[in-house]
Amino acid sequence: MAVLEIRKISKYFGGLAAINNVDLDVFDSEILGLIGPNGAGKTTLFNSISGFYPPTSGKVIFKGADITGLRTDQIARIGISRTFQQTNLFMQATVFDNVSIGFYMHYRQPRWKAFLHTRSAKNEELVIKQKVTELLDFMGLSPMKNELAVNLPHGHQRILGVCMALGSNPELLLLDEPMTGMNPTETLVMVDLIKKIRDKGVTIVVVEHDMKAVMSLCERIFVLNYGQKIAEGKPEEIIQNSEVIEAYLGTEEE
Repeated sequence: MAVLEIRKISKYFGGLAAINNVDLDVFDSEILGLIGPNGAGKTTLFNSISGFYPPTSGKVIFKGADITGLRTDQIARIGISRTFQQTNLFMQATVFDNVSIGFYMHYRQPRWKAFLHTRSAKNEELVIKQKVTELLDFMGLSPMKNELAVNLPHGHQRILGVCMALGSNPELLLLDEPMTGMNPTETLVMVDLIKKIRDKGVTIVVVEHDMKAVMSLCERIFVLNYGQKIAEGKPEEIIQNSEVIEAYLGTEEE
């Protein structure tokens, strides 16, 4: 069953089509790879799904409901979360506090109860702290929960960014180049973590340039070039696709 349906999505900036008439289905509990050369439109597609850029035309359908044009916070609340190419952390806050922020997306207590520290507010805060602890255990960051984010090695900062996205309890997770800047050991750790997240029932779409990681991680791959789909299929099909090879390597004349 398709969790996410993209129908004829286009996004123009002035006269330039960053994505053009794209159709895409993302199925329940899969890891889908979204690949393409630089400037292919991958991040623009993520931005159109998650509400950062309303599409110029077309529809985004999540679990059967049209969510085209909703605000980013509305989209996060219904179950879609994302990370970014650049590490977006609160660098002077602890690992624990960074992850807590995502969980407060679903905080139910009125502000006045939180301000007065009522019993119900305290109880919900205890629940959030427990969930943060469990997530840090799951993602392997518990030993550094009291460290400031700025002091973490790069690989752990990238993992922390994923933790923050998971704090909103998403059903669909969009990972934008989660392995950027990682060494081979850190990349293997991230690949294993993404598989663990999927095994918990989260559907994942990942944009990534590390093709070895993509081929080992994704059951299906969708390829963009110049804002248009040029291929879709299993990793072994994509790696032999002549149009994909040309998009990445160029023609002999080029």
